[in-house]
Amino acid sequence: MKTQLRLSIFAAGFVVLGLIAALVSAQGPNQDMTGNWVVRTPNNDETFRTTYLNLKQEGSRITGTIRVTQFFYHIAESTGGPETFTLNASMMDGHSERKVQYEVKLSGNELRVSTRRRPTDPPTQMVAVRAPAGEGALPPRNPLPALRKVRDNGLARTPPMGWNSWNKFASRVNDEVVRSIADAMATNGMKQAGYVYINIDDTWEGGRDAQGNILTNKKFPDMKALASYVHSKGLKLGIYSSPGPNTCAGYEGSYGHEEQDARTYAAWGIDYLKYDWCGARTLYTDEEMQAVYQIMGDALLKAKRPIVYSLCQYGRNDVWKWGPEVGGNLWRTTGDIRDAWDSMTRIGFSQNELAPYARPGHWNDPDMLEIGNGAMSETEYKLHMSLWSILAAPLLAGNDLRSMSPEILAILTNREVIAVNQDKLGKQGKQVWKSGDQEIWVRELAGGAHAIAFFNRAAEPAKITIKWTEIGMDGQPKLRDLWTHQDVAWPGPEYSATIPGHGVIMLRAGG
Repeated sequence: MKTQLRLSIFAAGFVVLGLIAALVSAQGPNQDMTGNWVVRTPNNDETFRTTYLNLKQEGSRITGTIRVTQFFYHIAESTGGPETFTLNASMMDGHSERKVQYEVKLSGNELRVSTRRRPTDPPTQMVAVRAPAGEGALPPRNPLPALRKVRDNGLARTPPMGWNSWNKFASRVNDEVVRSIADAMATNGMKQAGYVYINIDDTWEGGRDAQGNILTNKKFPDMKALASYVHSKGLKLGIYSSPGPNTCAGYEGSYGHEEQDARTYAAWGIDYLKYDWCGARTLYTDEEMQAVYQIMGDALLKAKRPIVYSLCQYGRNDVWKWGPEVGGNLWRTTGDIRDAWDSMTRIGFSQNELAPYARPGHWNDPDMLEIGNGAMSETEYKLHMSLWSILAAPLLAGNDLRSMSPEILAILTNREVIAVNQDKLGKQGKQVWKSGDQEIWVRELAGGAHAIAFFNRAAEPAKITIKWTEIGMDGQPKLRDLWTHQDVAWPGPEYSATIPGHGVIMLRAGG
């Protein structure tokens, strides 16, 4: 009897095991990618770059979302299977669609992920692990305020001058770099020429404490002490954030903490804020930008510290029409500049129609200077400096001030060109003449004087001959060449000059 019982139990066990095996086989656990997956890529500051793949697998189809730094994509299509899937995802970025492609393969308890930034790039390989449900989800969308005018803060009566960390250092910026840049600016003649702001761009953030206060990461152990050091040099400190949950590089943004962050910046001694749209596009449309930027404009005033407000949203939604309304002192009018002739000239020479929107306290910003970063010639950098000065653009150097050549320093500290940029009348110059690759731009200056720039966008030298009346000039004003620092004899009713390839001649007429 006992033997029969044992056999019955043994047989029943086989049946149960068979049922479990059949169930497991039907569900296919080794192939089911459903769940929330995270890739944590360490940065060099004890923070992480995170990518979340929130997936739902139904047979040979995968749906869900992908969140990486400031981007939030919806999976539009999945192909392949059963072991490897290709996920095609997209998001709306303003009025254009942004697309990405990920290849995913389940390997035990890990998800192997492969992607390319561009089709021609080698693939980036990542390993994702399961994360708790809800981790990495977008926060709920906060309501926006009714539009109204933010009071003018009275700052930036002339275009801001200083330095920004991104073009040269990107994520490598740290406390030591900022202090040494401040030392250089204070002693190499730049401070005396008018440069004052030392601006830290993205990647300084380290999350928030239990009370929601923004923290710095290990690269910046004491931001208040750093501000005090910069101030001791007679300079000012700037910082960076975003109205979204994340910044461009995926660090902590100011979303939902605008007043709290503004108070923190004021307590640290911050003098300038660059506020970058980036992560806000996951929650708001371009048409809602004005209300979004108004929130921080109000918050900075409430913080009761003079902080220059720089709007960085790449010229979208005609920002020059509403930038002053949100308290903005300057607003980006273009995408990011590169240290390249085509990038610099495409951006700089596209500003003509925006001239009516520039005035004291409120400036069009065609992005930071690339002078001295090495990919253009000294002649091209002189044109860069001349054009930004004619445009009444902010002069924010983006090179390594500690090791630049005397020639680059001379370009950045040309007092006569800077005087054009900083002219108190605050009028932006305009194109008044063009023939092929040659252009003449004129800027009206205080006291009835004018700055005149003769640009040659061609690679070979070119001769320009014009009558003064063709460019709106009359009388016989005193002429001064701002790059040779020499007076120019009055040539009569016609002016003729040969301009180097990719070069400029810049004159001051009168005054």
